[in-house]
Parts: sequence; C-alpha cells; structure tokens
Amino acid sequence: MEKVYTREEIIEKAHELAVMIANTEQVDFYKRAEEQINENQKIREKIASLKSLQTQAVNFQQYGKERALGIIEGKIEKIQEEIDEVPIVNEFKQSQVEVNDLLQMVSNTIANRVTDEIIKATEGDVLRGETGSYVKNTTYDHL
Repeated sequence: MEKVYTREEIIEKAHELAVMIANTEQVDFYKRAEEQINENQKIREKIASLKSLQTQAVNFQQYGKERALGIIEGKIEKIQEEIDEVPIVNEFKQSQVEVNDLLQMVSNTIANRVTDEIIKATEGDVLRGETGSYVKNTTYDHL
C-alpha cells in the first residue's frame, strides 16, 4: 500500500522546493540585478519620478482632466523608455521572466503529475486523461 501523506508533510516539501528555487541561478541573477538597480542613483531618481507621475495620472484620470492626463502619460512613457535603455534593467526584466517561467513550470509539473497519479491509482487511461471510474462507467459502443 502506498504511503498517505499529511497536509503538513506536503507543506514541508513545498518549503523545501521553495528553498531550492530561491537558490537557483535565475533567482540569484534576479537578486543581483535588483541590487544593482537599487544602487544606481540615476535609476532610483527616474523610478521616483515615474511613481510621482503615475500618482498624478491617477488623480487626473479620476477628475476627468484628459488633456493633463495625456501630457503626464507622455512624460511617463519617456521616463519608462529611459529606464528601459539601461542594460541592467533589461537583464532584470529578463530574469523576472525566467523566474516566473520556472515557477510556472514547477506548478504545471505538479498539477499534471497529480492528475496522472489519480488516473493511475484508479486504473484509468492516462493517454485519454480519464479516471478508472469514468472508463468503467462509460461505454464506447456508440463511437
């Protein structure tokens, strides 16, 4: 008989997996890139300006000041482009994508494996994605 796991055991394994992911090359690069961005005075000033302009944009939008909003949005776009021109920012964004892809891959792998294990445990058809109870209770005579 297969071992039945408790919720606590599963959470413990999830914590272990989280530590493993946090110690990958992708996450390490992400942390170093973020640190470099935070240490760069010029980028910090541009980000502060961007946040201030975004706040103004929200206010202009709430009060229906379309012309002022358009001007602010133009300034926001210009500052965003200036920030994006800094190589470390692009590297940081790429590392974010890679970390998110890794997390998505882990999540999908777990979900798919759980489904496959349920199908196998019920003597179902993995290729069709059908559990054993579905296979036993469905006739294919009409096909």
